[in-house]
Amino acid sequence: MTYTLNKPLSLDDFIRQYADNPRYELADGELIDTESTGPHETVGGKIATQLGMAITLAKLPWFIPRTCLLRPSGEAATARRPDVVVLDETALSSEPLWEREPVITLGRSVKMAVEVVSTNWETDYARKLEEYALSGISEYWIVDFQGLGGTVFIGKPKQPTFTVCQLQGDEYVQRQYRRGETILSPLLPDLKLQLDDVMPR
Repeated sequence: MTYTLNKPLSLDDFIRQYADNPRYELADGELIDTESTGPHETVGGKIATQLGMAITLAKLPWFIPRTCLLRPSGEAATARRPDVVVLDETALSSEPLWEREPVITLGRSVKMAVEVVSTNWETDYARKLEEYALSGISEYWIVDFQGLGGTVFIGKPKQPTFTVCQLQGDEYVQRQYRRGETILSPLLPDLKLQLDDVMPR
């Protein structure tokens, strides 16, 4: 849900008022309510668990923050809050805001962003795809566990779909997976994951 404000909210005002509230994002100065459902949180939690185990087993200097805002490149007053984000701890010393606020401004600090699709699926498949690519985030997962996305994105018949987007140049190359298929992550090649592993019971 988008809130119409009397005037656009600046990024600084958004951070000051909403940085600690995981319910809100900012898009071009508009406040976006991202309140999710229980099944949405179930899928996001299971993904975070799977990624956390894979990161630990691979002994990588990465972690999944409890809460984090991504500031995409560009002039627009936009701050995204992915459902799951993997950060490179070794890159955080270059982040200008990290010591004071959980805000990431440099794409190289982000190893992966994950969005669990809900009713605002257009944003996940189009706008965030473009923003994350322009920011230089190397891998982006779109987890459409209900098959909500438009057929141009997930095909016909609509069904649960897991899309892995790998950055090549300044655009993502996408590969889709359905239930029963093993998902391949270029970032975590030893990860053993299927869409069925993260679906709500």
